[in-house]
Amino acid sequence: MKNIIKAPVMYILKLLDLYSLFMLRKAGPLKESGWFRSFREKAPIDADGNPLPWLTYPAIEFLKQRVRREMSVFEYGCGASTLWWATRVKEVISVEHDKDWYARISPSLPGNVILCHVPLNYGGAYAAKIAEHEKRFNVVVLDGRDRINCAMNCLKSLKDDGVIIWDNSDRKEYEEGFRFLIAHDFRKIEFVGFAPGNIDKTETAIFYRSGNCLEI
Repeated sequence: MKNIIKAPVMYILKLLDLYSLFMLRKAGPLKESGWFRSFREKAPIDADGNPLPWLTYPAIEFLKQRVRREMSVFEYGCGASTLWWATRVKEVISVEHDKDWYARISPSLPGNVILCHVPLNYGGAYAAKIAEHEKRFNVVVLDGRDRINCAMNCLKSLKDDGVIIWDNSDRKEYEEGFRFLIAHDFRKIEFVGFAPGNIDKTETAIFYRSGNCLEI
């Protein structure tokens, strides 16, 4: 009986060109990564509902294998990524410009996270917040606002093995920041693909130097 019902359903799916979507929902990388759940719930989460950074899946997979517990992270822009980093590293310091979002996310953060609210003023205190720390961070994540100025402020706060993760690095408006980092001896590796819940292909870049903490 099951096969009798199944055959016409499959025929209709193929006729409507929906069979490939049906198969992707049954098995494969989009299902395994939790993309369908992220899309449905409008949140960066994995298949089990755990938080993910809003980076590309190839970048997330790369970082999962190389991030270590003893690392320190500074993050521009807080959210699900903050929770993801907090389960994997020693400490996370995150700066957020949106007061309402800051108030909403603060109660859910674990003890190894320091979240700072700094109002946004391009080229001002938001981008310069990281300068309060000298040679403290293994990883700096640029996923908030004013990213070019954030990049220009972060170098003295990176440890010698530090790396910079720059999300949405396919955007042309960030070219000045890329040139700045390359002029300071960084190299760039791009991770292109889907991000949680997004239907457009995008890019996350990691800027690194020799002897970096991710062993690139």
